[in-house]
Amino acid sequence: MYRILTTAFVGALGALALSACTNAEHSSANMQSDPSTNSAVAASSGTQGNPLLTPSSLPFHAPEFDKIKPSDFKSAILQGMAEHLKEVEAIANNPAPPTFENTLIALEKSGQLLNRAMMTFSVLAGADTNPTLIKTRQELAPKLAAHRDKVLLNEKLWERVRTIWNERDSLDLGPEDQRLLTVYHRRFVHAGAKLPDADQAKLKELNQKAATLSATFSKKLLEANKHGALVVSDKSKLAGLSDARIEAAAKLAEKRGLKGKWVIPLQNTTQQPILASLDNRAVRKQLFMNSWTRAAGDNDWNTRDTVAKLAKVRAQKAKLLGYPNYAAWKLVTQMAKTPENVMDFMGKLVGPVTAKAKQEKKELQQLINTSGKHFELQPWDWFYYAEKLREKKYGIDQDDIKPYFEFNNVLEKGVFYAANQLYGLTFERRHDLPVWEPGVRVYTVFDKDGSPLGLYYLDLYKRDNKRGGAWMSEMVGQSKLLGTLPVVYNVLNVPEPVAGEPTLLTFDEVHTLFHEFGHALNGFFSNVKYPSLSGTARARDFVEFPSQFNEHWALYPEILKNYAIHYKTGEPMPQSLIDKLKESRHFNAGYGMGELVAAAELDMQWHMLPASAPLQNVAKFGPKALKKVGIYMEDVPPRYRSSYFNHIWGSGYAAGYYAYLWTEMLADDAYQWFLDHGGLTRENGNRYRKLILARGSSVDPAEMWRQFYGGPPKIGPMIKFRGLSQSTDSGK
Repeated sequence: MYRILTTAFVGALGALALSACTNAEHSSANMQSDPSTNSAVAASSGTQGNPLLTPSSLPFHAPEFDKIKPSDFKSAILQGMAEHLKEVEAIANNPAPPTFENTLIALEKSGQLLNRAMMTFSVLAGADTNPTLIKTRQELAPKLAAHRDKVLLNEKLWERVRTIWNERDSLDLGPEDQRLLTVYHRRFVHAGAKLPDADQAKLKELNQKAATLSATFSKKLLEANKHGALVVSDKSKLAGLSDARIEAAAKLAEKRGLKGKWVIPLQNTTQQPILASLDNRAVRKQLFMNSWTRAAGDNDWNTRDTVAKLAKVRAQKAKLLGYPNYAAWKLVTQMAKTPENVMDFMGKLVGPVTAKAKQEKKELQQLINTSGKHFELQPWDWFYYAEKLREKKYGIDQDDIKPYFEFNNVLEKGVFYAANQLYGLTFERRHDLPVWEPGVRVYTVFDKDGSPLGLYYLDLYKRDNKRGGAWMSEMVGQSKLLGTLPVVYNVLNVPEPVAGEPTLLTFDEVHTLFHEFGHALNGFFSNVKYPSLSGTARARDFVEFPSQFNEHWALYPEILKNYAIHYKTGEPMPQSLIDKLKESRHFNAGYGMGELVAAAELDMQWHMLPASAPLQNVAKFGPKALKKVGIYMEDVPPRYRSSYFNHIWGSGYAAGYYAYLWTEMLADDAYQWFLDHGGLTRENGNRYRKLILARGSSVDPAEMWRQFYGGPPKIGPMIKFRGLSQSTDSGK
């Protein structure tokens, strides 16, 4: 359930939070006043060659995917870096005394070619990659890291920022101006601007090493996922799967040149959802082991050496910057602030989670015993027997549920309907804009007054050249300074049905779609001046809050009734089935939460290593780390093993995977607030939009939360809504 795309490639630039997707030579006065017209970019019409070098001529400056070639990115990014450095040097060497306008606002307007090329690259690098893009990422990752350092470690630029910071009390700055100054000052300090020259040189070297290792990890993992797919030669071994799923496996095999066989691709997580249906225990074990060992074999895509080296480099960087470990350095900018706060928070979950998981294991083992089988429950059995137990307890079969979750209904009568009821949004599908894959959908999003908010792209189906998981990001960000409106995209990995068949979703996939659209709303509702503070440019442990919160509406009675419609009969889901679905939502909660807590603890243990620690044995590290914090359970492996934990090695979640849990706490608190104040109402939606969604990072997240909620977050609603033990004090 990966939610926001922040690859190591993009991450090298991401810390700069540069302005979004307009040409640097255009001021906001040049920007299109009507985002649905093309007049603002007439200046680019005479430019030949690389389409990335000028602003797009499409509505909202959406990328021209029909013109962009993979080979265009390298030259555009290199030129973008060169142009940006010229802009930065001009700002740093400005003979005029430093002011907010000639330094910070100038920085906000800089680097727009680079940002445009990078944001478009990130779409294809994650959702539609190919050998050229993979090579480009590897070649440019260290260059981008070096570029970032050239900006944030520019002594003259730092002196200007520091001067403005020291004079801040005498400046006539508004609240958002003050926040921007705080963010920039912290960004420079956090990047090492205060270090002496010799240490800065060491830091630059470490940053380039880390970027290279991260890009290498991502390349290896893409191959590992592909090669880890289960190839089956005997159709009978797929007993338990639906005819449609078997046909889809045959179709994928044919695409891979394996006609007459069946291929089951790996999801990015340890557990594979399809295990819930596979009757053949040996096949279940083989699929699970393919997942568990995908990046750990004797082959070119073994990531363990890369992981160990990357953890070491990060620890060395933290020490150089004056922190005991990488987590301590990373968390300074987060809502949680310190590793101790994170560990204390997760420690409150370990007891309820392990108790619940042990209870679940006991029930599953009893089911195995009474079925006449004689074996001990193993991880590859868990989903299969959990599904049997779910059917026994609640009379629910996924094949009974999925016909009510036809994709079009879920999206337009569920996700979009909820956004309409809460915020007044409407959506109009477009067929005139180029996309990176024929199945990608595009919608114009309109606000409650009919004015356009932006564009929404959705890439639903799984492909071999697509990164696993699900995420949201932007191709264009909102900014009043630049006159831009958001172009947002969601990516999922739903298996594509065979031709002529509808796309029927599991409830987990429904849940994911609501989640990712919560991120999209965060992008669309952004209403700030500065690009660095816009949309989802928020603390990692706050940015997941809107998405986790939006998940709750999937089961809200009024919304569920509107979209849960049988695709053949047109009949709504009967109340008896709705009741069973709701009753079962906490089923297997110990496992579900347990694998998340284990992954978050694993992340923290890696990134709390001091620089003095030796290179770790990656295979042994995981069990040892989880035993240390009391969450090691052989039957409940972490959601990601160290060797394929892309969030922390290939993306922006290093020392931040706990954020999914932290923001669940915030989301559950917020949903309880809604229920206590009338539930699904426009008044509640508008308040939440104004105080949370619209503000980006223009207010400190803890203060933003306090203004909305009235006090610090409580863990009680999380324990309740996630179906865990009620023994925890709900007030803490």
